[in-house]
Amino acid sequence: MVERIWDTPEITGWRRVPAHAVRHDLDGPDRRLSLDGTWRFQLLGNPEQAAGDDWTGIRVPGAWTVQDAGGDDLPHYTNVTMPWPGAPLLLPEHNPTGVYERDFDVPAAWAGRRIVLHVGAAESVLLARVNGVEVGWGKDSHLAGEFDITAAVRVGQANTVRLTVIKWSDASAIEDQDQWWHAGLTRSVFLYSTGTTYLGDLRTVASADGRLQVDARVLTTGSVLPEGWGVTTELDGVPVPRDTAHEQAQIADDRVSDWWAEPRFTTVVPDVVPWSDETPALHTLTVVLHDADGAELDRTENRVGFRDVEIRGLDLLVNGVRVMIRGVNRHDFDPVTGRTVTAEQMRADLVLMKRHGFNAVRTSHYPNDPVLLDLADELGLYVVDEANIEVHDHAHEICDDVRYLPAFVDRVARMVSRDRNHPSVIIWSLGNESDYGANHDAAAGWLRRADPTRPLQYEGAIKDNWTGGIAGSDIVCPMYPTLPQIVEHARSGEQNRPLIMCEYSHAMGNSNGTLADHWAAIESTPGLQGGFIWEFWDHGILQRLSDGRPAGGSFFRDGVADPGYRWAYGGDFGDTPNDGTFCADGLVFPDRTPKPAMDEHRELASPIRISDAGDGLVRIVNRLGFRGLDWLSAVWDVDGSPVPMTLPDLGPGEEAMVPVPGDASWLTLRVSVGQDQPWAPAGTPLASPQIQLRPPVRALAVTAGTPAEVDDDGLLIHPALASSPRLSLWRAPTDNDRIGGQAARWRDLGLVSPSRRVTEIRREADRTVVEAVYETAAGPVLHRQTSRLLQGVVVVQEEVTLPDGLDDVPRVGTVFHVRAGYDEMSWFGHGPRDTYPDRHAGGPVGAYDCRIDDAFTPYLRPQESGGRHGVQRLSLTGPDVPPVELTTGEPRQVSVTRFTAADLDTAAHHDELTPRAEAVVHLDAAHRGLGTASCGPDTLPQYLVTAGVYRWEWSLG
Repeated sequence: MVERIWDTPEITGWRRVPAHAVRHDLDGPDRRLSLDGTWRFQLLGNPEQAAGDDWTGIRVPGAWTVQDAGGDDLPHYTNVTMPWPGAPLLLPEHNPTGVYERDFDVPAAWAGRRIVLHVGAAESVLLARVNGVEVGWGKDSHLAGEFDITAAVRVGQANTVRLTVIKWSDASAIEDQDQWWHAGLTRSVFLYSTGTTYLGDLRTVASADGRLQVDARVLTTGSVLPEGWGVTTELDGVPVPRDTAHEQAQIADDRVSDWWAEPRFTTVVPDVVPWSDETPALHTLTVVLHDADGAELDRTENRVGFRDVEIRGLDLLVNGVRVMIRGVNRHDFDPVTGRTVTAEQMRADLVLMKRHGFNAVRTSHYPNDPVLLDLADELGLYVVDEANIEVHDHAHEICDDVRYLPAFVDRVARMVSRDRNHPSVIIWSLGNESDYGANHDAAAGWLRRADPTRPLQYEGAIKDNWTGGIAGSDIVCPMYPTLPQIVEHARSGEQNRPLIMCEYSHAMGNSNGTLADHWAAIESTPGLQGGFIWEFWDHGILQRLSDGRPAGGSFFRDGVADPGYRWAYGGDFGDTPNDGTFCADGLVFPDRTPKPAMDEHRELASPIRISDAGDGLVRIVNRLGFRGLDWLSAVWDVDGSPVPMTLPDLGPGEEAMVPVPGDASWLTLRVSVGQDQPWAPAGTPLASPQIQLRPPVRALAVTAGTPAEVDDDGLLIHPALASSPRLSLWRAPTDNDRIGGQAARWRDLGLVSPSRRVTEIRREADRTVVEAVYETAAGPVLHRQTSRLLQGVVVVQEEVTLPDGLDDVPRVGTVFHVRAGYDEMSWFGHGPRDTYPDRHAGGPVGAYDCRIDDAFTPYLRPQESGGRHGVQRLSLTGPDVPPVELTTGEPRQVSVTRFTAADLDTAAHHDELTPRAEAVVHLDAAHRGLGTASCGPDTLPQYLVTAGVYRWEWSLG
């Protein structure tokens, strides 16, 4: 026996039941006994410390790091860096080790049967004992460990199970994912029972043409299979015949043993509906093992989807159709439990994805809870199933280290063995960010032999050469390439495989700029086939402000967030080293509230596109791959007025011309679900494709009036203003600005609060002219402001010259404060939520209104937020104040919030912010794009604010 299994990478497990696809988590109470609930628990300082008698209670499943029983071992966030320095096997002396214990009674009916302990997930090393007998141990924090405990169990008497979980091990080095470090039993624990002859595994292959092959594996705990056993198989109640030719071939090849049998069943199902993301048709497969008298020995059910996956040339095909992969990366995450998620939570995740146009999930960076795949099968999402291998901090050393060879192969093989029957799984992944070495090729070799029906991918195999690494990846799956890079590769003539980005468009804070530009290129460039946004969740953990510990419960009272809590990120639990807010990089907040970037993706994934065909016609295109439009409904929006319409009968990829429904500047098609879907009831909005039929009318062209009033400093005076308009060149840094390095450069240039010097004030017959200089490290910024008063309305024209040294600034515009009392805002422009120059496809142009307090989006770290793109008119109102009307000459970037840029810049969390009574208004002639530079490309050149002359005008009345 190896004494220190936790630092012996050659050993991956001992006495584990081989991974298999026979389901026992859904067995009835006669065959399954749940052990979830409250266990006895104690936390030791290291694995060699003996457990004592000092027990406390702990919830299973759930990480101890987010429960009070975990003591001072709290969540720890790092991205690349391991939590301790040095070589991977130099484990820290303090190695938290949790001892879980509980009693259980085995049903009397289980006497004489095989009994298995199933531990859904343990982070990171699990040692199992029953009644003092060591029954096995294993590694891999995200796959189940199963142990045959028949010999250790006392039927009809009290039994005790003890599970010891060691936090740090040799396995930690290959589980170095960008997420919180936790520890504990994070998925369900249960017992199940089978006969002594039982179904050991099940494999199904179902093709789009209706061909079905079922391979069952029959095993026994004895030395030989009993005489007369048999297996019957039904699909939707119809028997599937046994393939006797297969068995005869086995016998001829002498490949049948006395204790292992593999009966095969084959059939062809007529008129089958192929499974796809749009048509997730499923069938129930029932497999029963019985004895010579026909009595049932074992049974399992599996859902089958008939579909094909292949790579043909530069295309990934599903059922012969080139599909666009509109994917997102997903962790198993919960802001209270850490990693433990319920079936209801996972369904909510996937429903939200489907409603926002996603059709694919990458299980970053490990096999997710198996229920997720059931739901993906049911709801219709393609899955890239990823092995639990990430060696970020020590990748180069470990990928070729023979000591870790068993772990690489074991993790890939056990994932495939568990998940191979799911139609949703269309691609296997060898892991993430682990360099590329012999260990990967060994795992790939096993996988290709075990499952030739699916392609595999691994970004490390192609990261240095997009035409190489064929042994390790059937797909070019780069991570955060630039848009020019992928387009140039597709046009180079050297591309040899589909290109599907495994990660792109990093969703950290106010982000996902240029998403529309990416999809315009993907859809118009052969060889490009989509990708997976990083990522679905903001990994903020709910933290009590009173004591700084994880909340351990809900922070909602009557549906309203309790102010005594906040979302914690790296460093908030005293964790060192840490990577700060880098875990807050999702499309949804920790409570699953969608960020505005989700609106962007939903629009870009619209099932219908419209365009102006001229001559009073609109072109309507069905962009689906497998369905018509009969399940959708739509209504025209003609400059804000609804006009009924009936969608044309179009098959996948077909188009039709329909007449323009009225005289409109902006024509919008409001598309929604017309017939209830498993993921959305009728009426659920899906997209709002929009076209502009007439150019906007300039709202300002004022050349008359009288001089507007300014103070001695040349600042405009107006009764609604709490502070006069000033030039603004600064924004509260977004996460992309901060981590991408732009914010530091802008500070060095002096853009935060440049000193202002008035050089001239002229009061002419019809206007007031103020000329000023703002001093920056790159030279003076010249500012000229001309203001007139016309019928009580102040009309302002501004001109700013940025010197050559200011070749990339966050904004050029005007900022002022409106006095207290204004609560509501309405505008005409993009909306209803945040939109920016490089992220506004998800905000159709129209008339909108909201409370000023709700105009701000609370990204986990305060930053630039609340912007509305293309605004021409803005109105601020309140119960006891006269309305303020703001009009721009051309569509501009505008924001109205309760915070200044300085307020947001200096706060690390929202509990440190105090909303102002006045409203802070920004009106920008130019605003820099958001990009994704916290991890990946910055915004594109056309969205930069560069040196030169900027002119804009606006009116305030």
